[in-house]
Amino acid sequence: MTNVLPLPQKPRHRRKLVVFERSELGQLLNLYSTRVASGEWRDYAIDFRQGMAMFSIFRHTAEQPLFAIAKMAPGSQRQGDYVVVSGPRKIAQGKSIGEVLSALERQLRLIYSN
Repeated sequence: MTNVLPLPQKPRHRRKLVVFERSELGQLLNLYSTRVASGEWRDYAIDFRQGMAMFSIFRHTAEQPLFAIAKMAPGSQRQGDYVVVSGPRKIAQGKSIGEVLSALERQLRLIYSN
C-alpha cells in the first residue's frame, strides 16, 4: 500500500528579484564596450544580491572591481534607486541609470598643439 503525503506549500510572499531592465543593461554595456575598446576596462560581472542587482567593472579579472553600479530595490534604505561605488567610496547616487553613469563618463580635456 502507498501513502500520499502532501508537499509543503511555498510561501506566497516571495521577495521580488531586482534585475536590470533591457534599456538599463544596454546603457551599461554601451559604456563598458567603449572603455574596453580604449583598453581601460577588461571584464564585468552581474550579481543579484538581496534587494539589489549589481554590475561590477574590472580592470583585471583577478582584482577587486574598479566600480560597481547597483540598482536598489524599491523602498530600500538608500535614497536613490541607483548607486555607483568604487571600493568604500560612493561616487554617485540618483534616480536614473543615465544620471549615475554620467559620473563614469570621461571628462573632456583641452589639448594644446603647437
